[in-house]
Amino acid sequence: MSEERGFTSMAGPQATGEAPTIGIGMLGYAFMGKAHANAFRTIPYMMYPPVAIPRLVGVAGRNETAVTEAARRYGYEHAYTRWQDLVENPDVQVFDNGGPNDAHAEPSIAAAQAGKHVFCEKPLARTAEEAKTMLDAVQKAGVKHMVAYNYRFVPAIVLARNLISSGQLGRIFHFRAVYLQDWIIDPEFPMTWRFTKAVAGSGSLGDLGSHILDIGRFLVGEPTKVMGMTKTFIDERPDGAGGRTKVDVDDAVTAMMEFDNGALGTIEATRFANGHRNGNMWEINGEKGSIRFNLERLNELDVYWADGRKETLGFTNVLVSEPYHPYWSNWWPAGHMIGWEHTFVHEFHHFFNAIVNDQDVAPYGADFVDGYKNAVICDAILESAQTGRMVDIKYDL
Repeated sequence: MSEERGFTSMAGPQATGEAPTIGIGMLGYAFMGKAHANAFRTIPYMMYPPVAIPRLVGVAGRNETAVTEAARRYGYEHAYTRWQDLVENPDVQVFDNGGPNDAHAEPSIAAAQAGKHVFCEKPLARTAEEAKTMLDAVQKAGVKHMVAYNYRFVPAIVLARNLISSGQLGRIFHFRAVYLQDWIIDPEFPMTWRFTKAVAGSGSLGDLGSHILDIGRFLVGEPTKVMGMTKTFIDERPDGAGGRTKVDVDDAVTAMMEFDNGALGTIEATRFANGHRNGNMWEINGEKGSIRFNLERLNELDVYWADGRKETLGFTNVLVSEPYHPYWSNWWPAGHMIGWEHTFVHEFHHFFNAIVNDQDVAPYGADFVDGYKNAVICDAILESAQTGRMVDIKYDL
């Protein structure tokens, strides 16, 4: 599938004839469960005419009371305390894995082996080795597969990719990105699974850094080498029982990289940046101009053209809300903003199109190949941080 064709399908895919129903089985019901369920409920009437109608078959989670309430709240037909029940349910066609990172591999592989299409939250896995087992499983099963790098589906970021791929920025020199949050600065913030390597795989790197690494690959190209540093600022946290538990993941990470086109990149991710609630910001510098983006202003793209136009010298703020901008025909009149939750609507609509019309998820969506490559880069950054050396990126594909 060409990128041009891929963009056309993203902008407004439709089913041939009446839209089919796709049965959804969702693992996890908290933060991501809410975001995913909201997308499923919204798709039929906003991405209209829809490519598919999600049927909310079942939701699974470990807490019976909580998962039962989630099923009632979101509109799922069944509540399960075992993910295996989702895999075994013949009405489930898409396995939506929104569980913790240590629950990504086994359920997703089982779902693929059962013939379910698999959608998995990011990062795909705790390590590249684990991610490769998931990639092998979905490829062997011949099912569609997608990783939830939802920021690929922000209209302004799609517009940025179009500007770059069309050559309007010319040769790319730099990619610099930061993902800044501040929610765990308090040393008394309690222990969660995100602070344990055995469950999460890494800390700020996998949680936040993987997002901006994916954007770097999406917009600029493949990194070929990286050098990283990590830091854990608070190494023990309250365990909820009067004691303290060791934190063995990174609180912050910085890395330098070189891309296959010769561009240089830097990334920084931290959950210790006071004043930043969800500051995903990046800038790309090319020979003909620059573009920059801030997720907290996700309907805007700052663009600078180096063509000598003195009357517009400096960055121009572009409001990405016109009918001809990516996805906007599905939403509101120009200037009426959409939000973070709408990226999931676009993302799942794209995935359903891949299923219904037998299209590739890539290059606009992140498939398990992208998820595996992202994990390889994350592992290389951690290796570099441990050894103090530059590490070459090598994929086992």
